[in-house]
Amino acid sequence: MRKLSVFESISTDGFFCDEKNDMSWAHRGPDAEFDGFTAENAGGGGTLLFGRVTYELMKSYWPTPKAQQDQAAVAEGMNNLEKIVFSRTLEDPGWKNARIVNGDPAGAVRELKQGSGSDLVLMGSGSIVSQLTQARLVDSYQFVVVPIILGKGRTLFEGVKDRLNLKLTKSRPFKNGNVVVWYEPAK
Repeated sequence: MRKLSVFESISTDGFFCDEKNDMSWAHRGPDAEFDGFTAENAGGGGTLLFGRVTYELMKSYWPTPKAQQDQAAVAEGMNNLEKIVFSRTLEDPGWKNARIVNGDPAGAVRELKQGSGSDLVLMGSGSIVSQLTQARLVDSYQFVVVPIILGKGRTLFEGVKDRLNLKLTKSRPFKNGNVVVWYEPAK
């Protein structure tokens, strides 16, 4: 059975984007250690899952020469991995190894998890994270906690109605102030 992981950057006060849906605050200056971690993650394989908004943001950057110049290893991973975008409006994915699923994300992920293939990684896509969390389909969460307080913004878990206790499985601080934490749903 395939596993589903969520990978997200969040502010110290728990938001994945600010009140204007901006996520640029999550991209701090160069840090060789953190950049190495990011490149390693991108090379780890898997099938990437996105909502339409995050997908279009990623598609606008990773296939470009600038991405190749700035972060070659991450760009290679992002461009070569299989990608699934959940969208009711997008007709042409327009990115290598990408396909569109226009049905219910929870139903589609249930089916994907039952099939064979690489594990699934959901990036960004707050409304999809919320839906899949509510459906109890997420096997692990990996959060990059960025040392910034936004004051206002969107939480990944808007719409989750039931409490979900998590168990910390690992953490790793970086010199740039980011701390990566890994959680699994508590049994």
